[in-house]
Amino acid sequence: MTGAGGCRAALTWLDEPTVEALRAALRLVAPGLADGTIVPRGLEPNDDPQWCAASAVVDDRFVVKFAWAEPPAQRICHQVRLLDSLRAAAPRLPLPVVVATSRDPAMLVTQRAAATPFFDVRHLITTPDRQAVADDLAAVLVALHDADVLTSVSEATGPLPEPMAHASTGTLRARFGALIRPDQRDRVSAWCDRADQALAAPGRTVLVHGDFHGDNHLWDRELLRLRLVVDWETAGTGEPEFDLRCLPGDCGTELFTATVAAYERMSGTTLDMDRIMAWHLRTVLGDALWRAEAGVALPDRRTPAHWVDDLADRFTALKTFG
Repeated sequence: MTGAGGCRAALTWLDEPTVEALRAALRLVAPGLADGTIVPRGLEPNDDPQWCAASAVVDDRFVVKFAWAEPPAQRICHQVRLLDSLRAAAPRLPLPVVVATSRDPAMLVTQRAAATPFFDVRHLITTPDRQAVADDLAAVLVALHDADVLTSVSEATGPLPEPMAHASTGTLRARFGALIRPDQRDRVSAWCDRADQALAAPGRTVLVHGDFHGDNHLWDRELLRLRLVVDWETAGTGEPEFDLRCLPGDCGTELFTATVAAYERMSGTTLDMDRIMAWHLRTVLGDALWRAEAGVALPDRRTPAHWVDDLADRFTALKTFG
């Protein structure tokens, strides 16, 4: 199956967020899928052009990413270029199998893997499983963060973006206090000060996934082995610690610390725990902030104040950010 629109084609996107528009685009990009059963995910109008994108599963065998505005269309094309260069630069990485790509309209079609998001298997991980899971997480990140990978990908794709956490500490100081208990406000402010100190000096520059959370690494449910890393649209240059920022919450502190130890053993480099937790703070509270201000429920249906309590427990367990 081949894609429509080469690398020199003009960039376009769908006219509207409908299954009918997607089906018409598939007739151009992947005709063999156009008449298949389409199950969309996230296909709904959005006032912000940044988020006018969605995906769909076709015939339970393929995943299609598409957009109906320019910013996400650009991200799709970035992901296409990145996957192509990564396949050569880091062949050990478990990347999606690309079936078709296009700029006109922007689209990426990949094979759907028989694998499960980490969020849906983490409750199955027992103490005897922990080291193998940590090794799988670390191995993927070590392979991605290799200096030669960044050099190779940059040469192939040109300048890369720099992913950032959801919110700056300045934004959190100014707006997060209204969402939490009065007794938590000084603590959050002190955490922001500590995060600023931790990130004051630049870190080592590597290629980062940019959004390495539990929906974006997929696992064999029976064997508890990592099978696939998906959603590379925000990949770019950053520091290794940035890519580990979701793990303290996603994995729990014991699996997280085991992953850090495995990463350091495999890479021969040292990770800065304070830097990881500084990015973790900005990511967790930034996520809670935008959801609360947009009227979107937090994923676990709790409150920002609960998330602050969770952070306090993690900082205590990890003996950081006292």
